[in-house]
Amino acid sequence: MNTVDIQDQLETLTISPINVKLKRLPHLADYLPALQTRTNPLQHNTFYHHSHQDGFFISHSDVILRQIVFDFSGNFPSSTPHLAYHNAGPRKEILFDPKQVRAAIVTCGGLCPGLNTVIRELVVGLWELYGVREIFGIKAGYRGFYSGEPMRLDPKLVHNWHKRGGTVLETSRGGFDLQKIVDAIEKRGYNQVYIIGGDGTLRGAVKIFNEIHRRKLNVAVTGIPKTVDNDMGMIDRSFGFQTAVEMAQQAISAAHVEAESAPNSIGLVKLMGRNSGHITLDATLSSCDVDCCLIPENDFYLKGKGGLFEFIGSRLKENGHAVIVVAEGAGQDIIPRPDSQTQKTDDSGNPVFLDVGSWLNTELKKWRDRDHKGELFTIMYIDPTYMIRAVTANATNNLYCTLLAHAAIHGIMAGYTGFVTGPINGNYAYIPMDEVANAKSPVGTSDHKWAWVRSITAQPDFHRTEPNPKH
Repeated sequence: MNTVDIQDQLETLTISPINVKLKRLPHLADYLPALQTRTNPLQHNTFYHHSHQDGFFISHSDVILRQIVFDFSGNFPSSTPHLAYHNAGPRKEILFDPKQVRAAIVTCGGLCPGLNTVIRELVVGLWELYGVREIFGIKAGYRGFYSGEPMRLDPKLVHNWHKRGGTVLETSRGGFDLQKIVDAIEKRGYNQVYIIGGDGTLRGAVKIFNEIHRRKLNVAVTGIPKTVDNDMGMIDRSFGFQTAVEMAQQAISAAHVEAESAPNSIGLVKLMGRNSGHITLDATLSSCDVDCCLIPENDFYLKGKGGLFEFIGSRLKENGHAVIVVAEGAGQDIIPRPDSQTQKTDDSGNPVFLDVGSWLNTELKKWRDRDHKGELFTIMYIDPTYMIRAVTANATNNLYCTLLAHAAIHGIMAGYTGFVTGPINGNYAYIPMDEVANAKSPVGTSDHKWAWVRSITAQPDFHRTEPNPKH
């Protein structure tokens, strides 16, 4: 069937209702059925009352489909249920009395652009939208629940926090002691807990939610997904990523200027991305100055036909310079590891990777000294890791952080718990926390975006066609 025939057919296609499976979202009423609902105070808020007739409030039947792209050339609709999630936003009725709310906010794991914006908007949203006055910041990550005094927060205190990098609440890895944390939550009377962190943090949050559920406490828990790497599955993106790409592009531009300014010169940039190369990929596409993009999802090798050395050698011969961008998780299987050196993990349980940037820097120098002895050669190595993650969020990221924070507040006030807020296909949804905590988002090396990278860089696919020399 040709394109015209398909278009003619689709113009008159009638689609019957599709089979949808709504993912169940935990709710406090699941185990505390006696809780009473009350009118959302937004119904009496003068800023919003004109919107009440225009679908301002979200109903429990408003859902977001996980899959939105379909192939009409086959059998449609499929008998397999399509997953759907609850739409995020304010409900007409809530489960919490704002005057009785004691909210706790904690940041865990590494730094990420936008942390202070999320904290600020949680405080401002709770205070201004719902009238909550008891809001506390937990300092130094999970251990702060049981090892220190909380910081009382209000809009005046957090007013300019979004203009600062890092997290004013401080953060740390590790310190997760489930019983001590939940004991502290119960002792201090917190009934709303907002946990900001990556997949490791969210796995801890799932355990906290389960323990609260087991104790049948009237405490709602929500997670706000944070990872510079954008390697968290289920959601379109995590906050911090867009700012990270913008800063990474600046590092690439600097490497390109350095490389262009010296004969036979290589600019080498190592970017964040332990398990996925999203920052490296997007920064490569946005800069258009990269000759080779190396990511964890695509193996590479150095020597022999089709290897990195051959490709970079041809670029130096053709252009006199080259720029290589490598994600920190790339090449881990070809970097020599002494027998005595076992795989280590950090306090969050994440594997500690070998330094691919320093290793590649050394190997490139050895290659030029061995195969091009006497030729002038320069390599500039840039590692902007801490510069990228410590900066203030850009405008797009700040807006995203605000929407995430407010959506989390609306969900928790409605009595939902054990959920994460995030965009699915551009629409904000409430997703069960355990699904997000265990989902990954690798770069798809068979999709159009990776093909676009290779079309720009003209780099090889690094699939070996001859016996494997060392590296």
